[in-house]
Formats: sequence, C-alpha cells, structure tokens
Amino acid sequence: MSESQQMPDGPRTPVKRGGGDPGSRGRTTIADGVVEKIAGLAARDVVGVHAMGSGLARTLGAVRERVPGGGKASATRGVKAEVGEVQTALDLEIVVEYGVSIADVARAVRENVISAVERMTSLEVVEVNIAVSDVKLPDEEEEEEAEPRIQ
Repeated sequence: MSESQQMPDGPRTPVKRGGGDPGSRGRTTIADGVVEKIAGLAARDVVGVHAMGSGLARTLGAVRERVPGGGKASATRGVKAEVGEVQTALDLEIVVEYGVSIADVARAVRENVISAVERMTSLEVVEVNIAVSDVKLPDEEEEEEAEPRIQ
C-alpha cells in the first residue's frame, strides 16, 4: 500500500451493510393461485368432501382432462382467494357425501384450510366462506366418470 492508502492504526470497525435481519430485506408476495391451491388441497383432505366446485365446473374440468394436453384435475377448482399483503379471504364451493353432517364438514374444512394456509404462507386468514353446491348420493353415477356419448 502506498502512504495515501494506509489505514489508520487502531481497531477496524466492520462496515455494516443493509442492516437488520437478512430475512427482512425485501418483500415476499404470494399469488392468489398459490393460496387457492393450498386451500383446495386442504379442503379435499376432509372426510365427507366429495368434490370441489359446481357441477358445471366439474364437468368442464372432466372434459379438459380428457383432451390431450388438457392437464390434470385443477387443485384450485371451487376455490377463490383474495390475497393482500398480510391477510387473505377465501370462498370455497364443495360437494358433500350424502349422510354426513354438513355443519361438521364445513367446520372441519374451515379449520383445515385456515391451518394449512396460515402455516404455509404466514398470511392471516380472515374468513373462509363455504357454499355447499351439491350432495353426492351413493347411487349417483359420477359425471366425470361417465362414458362420452361420442367418440
């Protein structure tokens, strides 16, 4: 080092860059679709939930699944999320099995969805609205599994 570049004698103080916890530098945003997938999978895990979404949405999904490249069953079918910076609200549409207590299934879905979303995203779930759109009877043929009329 030349004379002009020499450091003064004494202890060096480390230069603090950025400041604070590295985990707090920057923002994390979570897309609505991410929360919808988490909620949809959590709702499907509840005993008594037969399917998610309205009859039309399930039928269109079944048609899409049959088309080459149409994709798999959508994990977000029957779920709508509104996501803010720290909170989220969810609307779910479910089909329940015949014979189950709808109130108990709705309570279990709500608890499972809130637990999964809050644990995975750290967002506060402010509400989970559940609409029961149908009841699956034991002898009903599944629309999704019915043979197409034309080939």
